[in-house]
Amino acid sequence: MTFYTKAEFTCSRDGLTIAGTQYIPTKGDRLPILILSHGFMANQGSVRRYAKRMAREGYACFIFDFNGGGLKSKSAGKKTDMTVFTEVADLKAVLAYARSLSCTNSSDVTLMGCSQGGFVSAITAAELKDDINRIVLFYPALCIPDDARKGHMMFAEFDPQNIPEIIHCGPMTLGRDYAGTVMNVDAFELIEPYQGEVLIVHGTKDPIVDYSYAVRANERYQNSRLVTIENGGHGFRGKYDRQATAALVSYLKK
Repeated sequence: MTFYTKAEFTCSRDGLTIAGTQYIPTKGDRLPILILSHGFMANQGSVRRYAKRMAREGYACFIFDFNGGGLKSKSAGKKTDMTVFTEVADLKAVLAYARSLSCTNSSDVTLMGCSQGGFVSAITAAELKDDINRIVLFYPALCIPDDARKGHMMFAEFDPQNIPEIIHCGPMTLGRDYAGTVMNVDAFELIEPYQGEVLIVHGTKDPIVDYSYAVRANERYQNSRLVTIENGGHGFRGKYDRQATAALVSYLKK
């Protein structure tokens, strides 16, 4: 039985082409929208399994590569130009595309993001407020501003008082703005304006984004639920991913 159709799509932001894939259920119309955002150094493939699962539940699902946002990206844009805020702009462009389709319900929108994609989704929801019905944050990287102030972001080390023009971060080459644009940002103040429904899923053994960030976010949101993945790391695999997926389906099932 075919539950959904798969097709590639493109949209644009500031003249940059964003490449994505959509999974549209074969039954129903005015379908609820679910847009899934990948994390730092990743691409749309890292969230594909969640899109396929939720398409089976009746969601029109959209995954995409951020401009300059990861390895093996099919989208345009330079990695040295990418920041959290350029990714917010990318996500808004994908949302506009998803809402333009005749099969979708533009008034039923969920944003889901993993790691940096979670932070981006949370910022976008805070900016768009009532236009977003709910958000799902898997191990959201709310630590990014704090890491920038420490001069330690993933594999990158630099002087936060003198950010270099180029930041070498493992296989990713970033620009100064990646750190500079978040240097004076309070992540929790930035996301707090969103008053819709929130699901946070985070592992207690996450070595990249400490579990305490999820606890703090859950306390700041007005309508939030935190699902704890005991001993889960950063990027769920195996039984931890099955637990996280079960939480996602339970939360969004229509």
